[in-house]
Amino acid sequence: MTLKLAIAQLNFVVGDLAGNAKKIVDAARQAHAQGARLLLTPELSIAGYAAEDLFLRPAFTEACDDAVKGIAGALADLKDMVVVVGHPTGGSLRSRSVAVQMRHNAASVIKEGRILETYAKRELPNYQVFDERRYFTPGQGTCVFEVGGVSVGLLICEDAWFDQPAELAREGGAEVLAVINASPYHVGKEGERIARMADRARAVGLPLVYAHLVGGQDEVVFDGASFALQADGATAMQAQSFREGLVFAQLERTPRGSVGFVAEPAAIAPPRDAEAQLWDALVLGVRDYVGKNGFPGAILGLSGGIDSALVLAIAVDALGKDKVRAVMMPSPYTADISWIDARDMASRLGVRYDEISIKHTFESFKDALAEEFKGRPEDTAEENIQARIRGTLLMGLSNKFGAIVLTTGNKSEMATGYCTLYGDMAGGFAVIKDLLKTTVFALARWRNAHDPYGTGAAPIPERIITRPPSAELRPDQTDQDSLPPYDILDGILARYMQDDEGIDEIIAAGYDRAVVERVARLIRINEYKRRQAPVGIRVTHRSFGKDWRYPITSKFNETAGAQKP
Repeated sequence: MTLKLAIAQLNFVVGDLAGNAKKIVDAARQAHAQGARLLLTPELSIAGYAAEDLFLRPAFTEACDDAVKGIAGALADLKDMVVVVGHPTGGSLRSRSVAVQMRHNAASVIKEGRILETYAKRELPNYQVFDERRYFTPGQGTCVFEVGGVSVGLLICEDAWFDQPAELAREGGAEVLAVINASPYHVGKEGERIARMADRARAVGLPLVYAHLVGGQDEVVFDGASFALQADGATAMQAQSFREGLVFAQLERTPRGSVGFVAEPAAIAPPRDAEAQLWDALVLGVRDYVGKNGFPGAILGLSGGIDSALVLAIAVDALGKDKVRAVMMPSPYTADISWIDARDMASRLGVRYDEISIKHTFESFKDALAEEFKGRPEDTAEENIQARIRGTLLMGLSNKFGAIVLTTGNKSEMATGYCTLYGDMAGGFAVIKDLLKTTVFALARWRNAHDPYGTGAAPIPERIITRPPSAELRPDQTDQDSLPPYDILDGILARYMQDDEGIDEIIAAGYDRAVVERVARLIRINEYKRRQAPVGIRVTHRSFGKDWRYPITSKFNETAGAQKP
């Protein structure tokens, strides 16, 4: 006995029920034609993940239920083909394992025009970017179905991270676990998934297949990399990450009667370094945000600095040079090398490049405010005016031509408030808002050494990478005039913000107390800025987005002695 199964590692669009259903139907027909008799789709594939408060609208879940029924009817002619479809349900699909009046994160088993079973996810995550307890009721049942002589136990994502759902499936007769997923990417997540699923396979003594989503949705990116594991946790198949497609695996029954995957080394995608995966995540995040929201292209301010250079390289890899426009907006403090390097980079990538001086506009603003500012020295007010002039110009071009403005601020800046509201923060999508500055430099060096999308080798002039970073808003300015050195700053941010270490823990790790307390204060007082920042791509396990929910108004201060009555 052998059973060929397929995984629809596809890029679905939230709310595009007709388009998502068509993708599933097309994948099922293609898989059936290639000999597969089981197709697994990702978690909530009909709705797209995550549909957020759309799940609270009865009309949405009812439409999703109707779409599942439509898929069943469209596949009625596929003999012996079983398709597992992930979807939300409000209960109109009646099943012994789903309470009729409750909303669930569910999956239905479809065969020859009929819905055989609907399974409701038991374990609902409510951490990091997940809010599933806001939307769904936990399921109580199990789902074990037969296809091609094999009993398949169905689980949905978080179910497989806990003991009981898999154990109940095994007790119900499952010979293989099929886990459908929508698990957002962050650095290191792929290895973590495989390790946890290998533990699950070994714990229940069953092979496991993991069907995963691919694509960008607002701030999250899904990396695909679906896989199949033997009962001992060994990898039998792994799909490429960040690539849409139909992937296959084959089950066979051994002479002893157990079921296992046919191991095919060629079906295991070779490992890729962390920078390559990170680059793919950023590229896919930009491509899908721009494409799924219907923007004709993107525009950004190219300053001759490292952040805007990295964003430009990502944008061109994501969209192609013809859909990206760079604008240099020099001020009285812009160094000649910034002009030279910006022109050089635009030429290397072949994008449209324009220069719009803000010198006269800046002087006009200062003239208008001269009486109000009389007797006061120039300070951050004048610096911020320059940034806001640039933001206004970019938004004007965006409004006129329809291209979305990509902001260029990084995580270190967002954490400490080293950014200007309505200035460099003005725009529609923040590409590198989850990259610490040290990661920005590392990724720029990686991109210069690789050309993953064929848009040009070494796109970033070396001097952009090696020169000291500067906002160029006053004479001879560098970032370190206002911030600790980035290796120190980012080390503190990684511990305090990403890993929730306390101040005393960070100091014990060798950091200066005054610097740590200063950084913690900057994070605390700049929450109001982050709330007004555009959405951006999440690539770490804790980003400034849904992962980070702190009050703007708060008197809590973690520094030593601050809480003593």
